[in-house]
Amino acid sequence: MMGCRKCMGISGLLFLVVGVLFLLRDFAVWNFWNIQWWTALFILWGLGSLAMRSCPDCMAMCGMSKKK
Repeated sequence: MMGCRKCMGISGLLFLVVGVLFLLRDFAVWNFWNIQWWTALFILWGLGSLAMRSCPDCMAMCGMSKKK
């Protein structure tokens, strides 16, 4: 998953937040939604992919031009 600096920063922040939430769940501090870690991973991956498809900088890095 490669993208522009902005998209990679946002994705990294989202992964960090979800990771901390699952760490809190492992320590039985907070039991949220009762979802599995791989479900959260696929949701984050999908959101990141959709966001990168709408980012002109990411599209330019992949060699694709945005259709008008």
